[in-house]
Amino acid sequence: MSTLLVAIGAFVGFIVAYHTYGRWLGRKLFRLDPQAAMPSRQLRDNVDFVPSKKEVVFGHHFTSIAGTGPIVGPAIAVFWGWLPALLWVVFGSIFIGAVHDFGSLVISVRNRGQSVGEIAGRMISPRARYLFLAILFFALMIVIAIFGLVIAIIFSLYPESVLSVWVEIPLAILIGFWVYKKKGGLLWPSLAALGAMYLMMYVGSYHLPVDIRTWFGIEVSGNTLPRAIQIWTVILLVYCFFASVLPVWTLLQPRDFINSHELVLALVLLVGGLLVAGMNGQANLFTAAPAISADVPADAPPILPFLFITIACGAISGFHCLVASGTSSKQLSCETHSRYVGYGGMLLEGALATVVILACCAGLAMGKFNRTALATAPGGFDYVHAVDESGQALVGPAAWASVYNPEKSWSDFKLANKVGAFIEGGGNFLGSIGIPLKMAIAIMAVLVASFAATTLDTATRLQRYVVQELGKSMSIRPLTNKFAATAVALATGGIVAMIPGKLGPGSGGLILWPLFGATNQLLAGLALMVISFYLWRRGLPAWLTAIPMAIMLIVPGWAMAHQTVTDFIPNEKWHLLVFSALISLLQLWLIVEAVLAWPKARNVLEEALPPLPQK
Repeated sequence: MSTLLVAIGAFVGFIVAYHTYGRWLGRKLFRLDPQAAMPSRQLRDNVDFVPSKKEVVFGHHFTSIAGTGPIVGPAIAVFWGWLPALLWVVFGSIFIGAVHDFGSLVISVRNRGQSVGEIAGRMISPRARYLFLAILFFALMIVIAIFGLVIAIIFSLYPESVLSVWVEIPLAILIGFWVYKKKGGLLWPSLAALGAMYLMMYVGSYHLPVDIRTWFGIEVSGNTLPRAIQIWTVILLVYCFFASVLPVWTLLQPRDFINSHELVLALVLLVGGLLVAGMNGQANLFTAAPAISADVPADAPPILPFLFITIACGAISGFHCLVASGTSSKQLSCETHSRYVGYGGMLLEGALATVVILACCAGLAMGKFNRTALATAPGGFDYVHAVDESGQALVGPAAWASVYNPEKSWSDFKLANKVGAFIEGGGNFLGSIGIPLKMAIAIMAVLVASFAATTLDTATRLQRYVVQELGKSMSIRPLTNKFAATAVALATGGIVAMIPGKLGPGSGGLILWPLFGATNQLLAGLALMVISFYLWRRGLPAWLTAIPMAIMLIVPGWAMAHQTVTDFIPNEKWHLLVFSALISLLQLWLIVEAVLAWPKARNVLEEALPPLPQK
């Protein structure tokens, strides 16, 4: 019952916040105007600028910002106990993350769909534009490398998920053609596509798991995972090239709309399983895992400040400002939809992160799965962690401790473990409502892979925008071409991904993983800085965004400095030291530009955009 009460309390808090604080922000702070001119109509090109229904934009926006961020982050942070993670997710989402996303979307809409980086040049100083774009380039390069690796790992570890994820692509293209060329409806075709995905989950689970190691003649025994990851990474990068250059209506929008339904259904199933397990006492959060854990690995970083950069997506994430100002603002058909998409999307992500915390603690401790059952199931794969030496499922605190073992080294807690803790815990919840073992695992694995794929799609498109903007600013004409810009985006991300890492060649994204959290959260602070300048120049109460801005600049900076002093320098991690120094220098320079501009900006509007060309 305790698990259920915690979930209900968090969900009610998100709903109340949307209808109170979110509404107040829309009416009083941002003063949304339903009659405002929208860039999706002013600059319509049916490629990037496409006026769309708010439900469609919400589907794209939410699935792009969610990805695996609200899964991986909370799955790590419960190392310190579930209570700090839960508090940061709930209150961070309401008062910082949702304000950041909402504000980024609004100011982009009011600046013809420009990115936050472009807007910084007019709000702060011309140099700020170059600095922001450089920071965005490095941040997105890490995102492409890491999220490509996440999907490759999921496909390699959970072959039953592959068929469903790839079948979705041609279905999404057909739906896009049906809606935009034949003027057909969107809801029922997307629901039919979702049904087809679930059918493919069943086929992949019991009849046709796609294990690429078998297809390419790689021995399944031994440590052959790195080679499978390399192959999947190359396939995913090729796919991303086409996904980035195609018009948004052909793949991006319909796929994300299907994925939004997939998440809603998965959340309903998870909450239903949580309800049943909570009512019958199988899931007990208070006894499954410590609320606050003092027993952590000796080499683990301190909870302050690292909790606030470990959980990024789910509380606040700088990547969201890129989605809001890079793609979502170009599709909104009405300014008042900004609250629904920006503020509401972040709160739903907070709800997802809440479910992840409960799954990694109360769900994992239910101990329904065992290694023997999986090995004998059709297409079975040996990936369950919460088992004893004989392969039998552990239950209660022992199950949680088997994954979050304080005797392990912090560096030994691999990405697969983080994702696997959620998949197994969530699968336990699904098992409570009668969903079979293999199907439950497939549903959770497809959920994670689908959201990681939408983030990868969107990140590639956003990096293409950044490269084009840099090319235009530096008068490098070839880089303004969308095909060349996409190639640069994928080449840089691919090079990082293919650097030999802990899992061998193809896992290079993990090398920069220690910097991802701090860089991402510092980006959020910089976006809040731009939003604060927008309000300050109009005489509006900028403190509502300036206080979160200060938090998101100080805390991640503190974390990066701590990593540098205690890890990068002593352990001679020169690549991380150089990268962190470069990012820190760019951000410090941008902050100095802002401090110098702030006194002169009050009640002084920025330079107006040039008039639109006459049609």
